[in-house]
Amino acid sequence: MSQTDVRLDSTPGLRTEREATPGSAGRRRERLMMPEAGFDSYYGRPVLHEPTWQEPDIAGYLFLGGLAGASSTLAAAAELTGRHRLARVSKVAAVGALGGSFYALIHDLGRPERFVNMLRVFKVTSPMSVGTWILSLYAPQAGCAAAADLTGRFPALGRAAAVGAGLAGPAVATYTAALICDTAVPTWHDGFREMPFLFAGSATAAAGGLGMLAAPLSEAGPARRAALLGAVVECAAATRMERRLGVVAEPLKRSRLLRAGEALSLAGALAGITLGRRSRVAAMAAGAALLAGSACTRFGIFRAGMESARDPKYTVQPQRRRLAQTKAERELT
Repeated sequence: MSQTDVRLDSTPGLRTEREATPGSAGRRRERLMMPEAGFDSYYGRPVLHEPTWQEPDIAGYLFLGGLAGASSTLAAAAELTGRHRLARVSKVAAVGALGGSFYALIHDLGRPERFVNMLRVFKVTSPMSVGTWILSLYAPQAGCAAAADLTGRFPALGRAAAVGAGLAGPAVATYTAALICDTAVPTWHDGFREMPFLFAGSATAAAGGLGMLAAPLSEAGPARRAALLGAVVECAAATRMERRLGVVAEPLKRSRLLRAGEALSLAGALAGITLGRRSRVAAMAAGAALLAGSACTRFGIFRAGMESARDPKYTVQPQRRRLAQTKAERELT
């Protein structure tokens, strides 16, 4: 009389197939009654609610906010080293980019008072709350620095404001990384280790590119070095993130915008540090490439995150992998 063993779970101690010997009929292999579970969700529907953020607003906000913060830091460095025309260009660029980022954020929120309402509390555990306060403290200093430089009035106050905005610039350029990584979107959430470095590098490259585009060659040295440093950090962080995330990095690897952003940033940085030293045309072309590369990177990150939120595979598979690792660790202990 034969007996059939049916496996109802995936316990490591049980074999996926078991041999049975029904009398003298010899050995035969019996199939599992239940197929292996896949990663599909209920009727293939998304596991997560896709963020309601609109691409032109939020991706533009990520790019312009980073450009503003890094430009203020570059302006402070230029101010302290006597490169006044580079400082002026960067100050004005910071205010312009900041205005654009405010517009994009408020346009996505729908009503301007929603931004003001976020100032009623300060919540350390909320990147949105912290970012709102960072912007509110940074914006007056950036505006004061630019106004003092353009009008020539209150130079001491303008210099102090430029230094203050420069100190706050890194926080302005990178807090948006914490903001998107604090969501449940798989590609953003799992990339929390590298995302701040990627955003910092991208913002620095963009600020350096704008400095090369608008400042004279004799004063653009810090901008060229900043662009090179930013492009290297951006590409290194993106490469490490794609390798570490595994299956969740698939939307990043498929993104043509990210590949274009990396190519433009590296090409612009190399052209700026070599040809841009002597040729005004080359410096302007390199600066434009760096700005375009930074924008492509931010829009590429945004699109990859939205893609990972729509596909249940990027939510379910990492969860199962973490559960398996936790179970294995408990068995070892």
